[in-house]
Amino acid sequence: MYIMAQNSKPVYGGQAVVEGVMFGGKTSCVTAIRRKDQSIDFFEAPRKSSPFLKKIKKVPFLRGIAAIVEATANGSKHLNFSSDRFDLDPSEDEKLKEKKESKLTMILGVAVIGVLSFIIGKVLMTLVPVFLAELTRPIFSSDVAQIVVESFFKFLLIICYIFLISQTPLIKRVFQYHGAEHKVINAYEKGIELTIEGVQSQSRLHYRCGSSFILFTVIVGMFVYLLVPTDPLWVRIVNRLALIPVVLGLSFEVLQLTNKLSSFPVLKYLGYPGLWLQLLTTKEPKDDQVEVAIASFSRLLVLEEKKAGTTQNKVV
Repeated sequence: MYIMAQNSKPVYGGQAVVEGVMFGGKTSCVTAIRRKDQSIDFFEAPRKSSPFLKKIKKVPFLRGIAAIVEATANGSKHLNFSSDRFDLDPSEDEKLKEKKESKLTMILGVAVIGVLSFIIGKVLMTLVPVFLAELTRPIFSSDVAQIVVESFFKFLLIICYIFLISQTPLIKRVFQYHGAEHKVINAYEKGIELTIEGVQSQSRLHYRCGSSFILFTVIVGMFVYLLVPTDPLWVRIVNRLALIPVVLGLSFEVLQLTNKLSSFPVLKYLGYPGLWLQLLTTKEPKDDQVEVAIASFSRLLVLEEKKAGTTQNKVV
């Protein structure tokens, strides 16, 4: 999940985790979760980015891929923290020290595992619609028809997947925290005081959400695929895999564009399909969930101010 503040406000990213919310700023990332005893626990980490990714993030069409890799890597660490602790009473924290990590995690690390999981998921969501569309070739034989059918299956898979997982109690609560995350950002951007009442008055939808990005990959992919052949099948598979970075990069730019146009009376509707998808990926949060989101964001603002002050002192 990715959000940017508008106008002159700083840039912030966010992500719902198990029983909590993670927010990231320029220098720090903070996760707040609700523990089993109803207390709020925090995980703070400096926001790290490799020199290579920093350079890539300045290049249009490539910056989206770099942002995805960085957000997935950082988010995985915070998601791991929340999933380890949310159902433990603080008195049982010693058990975490005794917990043995899998050999794969020890070798590659949480961040790399997260990126690999994203890549595998993206490959599956790209190739499964290809095979489903190929089954309809006797009916839809032209290249254009095949691409439309393939995009339809991809969209259908995404919607069905999101709907099915949202029926589980755990994911439903994650989606509620997702809504709380958006509400906090909306309140912050509008200058509304970050109280439970003020935040709850805001929309749970936001133009910069990663859910919108997912939908744009379907739409952008459909147009990109029109430039390459769909037959034979092995060529189609190779094309789809090779074009994954292209589709991701272009979709990120489209997401950026729709946010910039969100204040224009007519052009703002370009971002509406992404907002509609968020009706599935976000749920109205409860007050105690909003409280956790506010705590996370407030802690982040404090850390960001401290880091900014330290930097200024060094310059002086």
